[in-house]
Amino acid sequence: MTYTLEQFAADCRAALQADPGAGGKEKIRDYVSKALQDDDFQRTQLGANATAEREIIYEDPDLGFCICRHSYDGAKQGAPHDHGPTWAIYGQAEGETKMTDWEFKVPPQGEEPGQAVVSRTYHLKPGDAHLYDVGAIHAPYRDGPTKLIRIEGVDTANVKRTKIVAAE
Repeated sequence: MTYTLEQFAADCRAALQADPGAGGKEKIRDYVSKALQDDDFQRTQLGANATAEREIIYEDPDLGFCICRHSYDGAKQGAPHDHGPTWAIYGQAEGETKMTDWEFKVPPQGEEPGQAVVSRTYHLKPGDAHLYDVGAIHAPYRDGPTKLIRIEGVDTANVKRTKIVAAE
C-alpha cells in the first residue's frame, strides 16, 4: 500500500500529540524512513516536480510542524547552523550528503557569533533519516544532485537562529 503525504502528515501529527518530546521525534524519524522506502511516495513527492531547493509541502495548522522537500542540482556547501528554537529531521532520498556536526568552542555572546569546531563527520545515504534536535549544530555538503525530505518542528524560515562561525 502506498504511503501518501496525507498519511505521513497524520502519522507525524499523532506522534507529536502523543509525545512532543524525544519519543515523538523518534517516531517521526521512523515515519521519514518509512516514506523513504516507499517508491510511490518518492515518485510523487520527490519526482520530476520536486525542483525547488526548499518547498513546504505540508504545514500542520495546529502543531506548526512542516514537511519540506529539498532538491539540489549540484554541489552545495552549507555553513554551520542550528535550527534556533526548533528541531529538524533530514531524510536522504537521492544522492549523498556529507554531514558535519559541530560544537561550540566559544558560545555566542550578545551580537557576537558563537565559534564552533567540528566534532564528527558522516554521510547520509538514501534511506537514512537523522534527527537534529534543538541546539544541534551541523553543516551539510552535497557534491552532486540530491533530494531529501525534511521535517521541521516549525517553519525554520520564520525563526531566529544562533549566529555561528567556524573557530579559527
